[in-house]
Amino acid sequence: MNMFHLSLATLMLITGSINTLSVKWADTMTSESSDGQQRGFDHPFLQACGMFLGEMMCMVAYYALRWRRQRALARARDPDAPQELGPPETPFSPLIFLPPAMCDMTATSIQYIGLTLTYASSFQMLRGAVIIFTGLFSRIFLRRRFQWFKWFGIGLIIIGLAVVGLCDMLYLHPAHHKNETLVETQSNLQSPLFHAEYYGGSIQGLNALVSESNKSSSDVLLGDILIVCAQVIVATQMVYEEKFLAKYDVPPLQAVGWEGTFGFLTLATLLIPMYFIPVGPKFGNNPRHVLEDAYDGLYQLFHNGQLMTAFCGTVVSIAFFNFAGISVTKEMSATTRMVLDSVRTMVIWGVSLMVGWQRFHVLQLLGFALLVCGMCIYNDLVFAPGIKYLRGRFCTRRDPYANLDNESEETGPVEPERSIYERET
Repeated sequence: MNMFHLSLATLMLITGSINTLSVKWADTMTSESSDGQQRGFDHPFLQACGMFLGEMMCMVAYYALRWRRQRALARARDPDAPQELGPPETPFSPLIFLPPAMCDMTATSIQYIGLTLTYASSFQMLRGAVIIFTGLFSRIFLRRRFQWFKWFGIGLIIIGLAVVGLCDMLYLHPAHHKNETLVETQSNLQSPLFHAEYYGGSIQGLNALVSESNKSSSDVLLGDILIVCAQVIVATQMVYEEKFLAKYDVPPLQAVGWEGTFGFLTLATLLIPMYFIPVGPKFGNNPRHVLEDAYDGLYQLFHNGQLMTAFCGTVVSIAFFNFAGISVTKEMSATTRMVLDSVRTMVIWGVSLMVGWQRFHVLQLLGFALLVCGMCIYNDLVFAPGIKYLRGRFCTRRDPYANLDNESEETGPVEPERSIYERET
């Protein structure tokens, strides 16, 4: 691995971690609301709009890189230089990205709602459930056949998810409500270092509150369930992309840009009816108790500098994360990206522990270990390489297991299923 590869891996790791932590950091803050009261920032749909805005920035990056490449070729004045751009792209209509954009919009919104209810580390771990549903849908709709060890990997992932969810239920702390008074916040600043309220107050100021310990068991359970259910939609998106979009030679950055454009325009339009849908104080933590009060969310952003910083961090980090993730897959491998994503989960977990958003529990470590083992087995990082090594070392005749890799019943060997965009939100 040279310095360029190391830089890409570091960029992906840092921006991916910042993305999840920025969303969660915003969820823990309070700010002056449009009615003049201090309220918690509870606007998952507005945050999802910010995420799609970041994906739209990938379109800018695509055209910038394309312009730079064309300019370099023009300066070279080589008559054969235009051929270096590669074969002409297959014509396509941008509307082919509308269905996956709708899936992404729905899944992201549900996940952000779940993130407001549960822990950042649990959010990142539970997203591993996408492998389960992608495997099942690939078997049903793509007629893909799996080797036995892949089903074993899926089984380990299921057990790991159950352990993580159980840990959230067993080790829940006593709670208060997110919208407490300023006096109560000031008293929390006397807590020991690395306690949630103390460290949150020292980061966010007296007008902000950390709510990670302010959860009920039903809230955490509901958040975990929403995140897992969202992975069904993500898996549907991936299968659609593989079945219908793989035939188009669309540059990944351009594909992500189109999806972000459709997602942003659609969700921004839906914010208008959401402004008039009453849901009550239980689900609408805004002055009007509606499904989403975008005006109140923007008002809070402009009245809390740290909250605006967290929101902008979400927008910018998702753009760089998509770019870095696509580059890692292209320059190294999808396996490297999976390993980096597992490291990203560890970084998010470590930061959450350091700032006091949650406490360390061995049971959660066990769940994470099971998830990583299951993912490694599913992605042919354990059994297949081991058998191939033993075959090459001890077998001199043709091995009946020579075609151990994934095989499709119709098309032959294929790579492990993944989104054609190779990105995560």
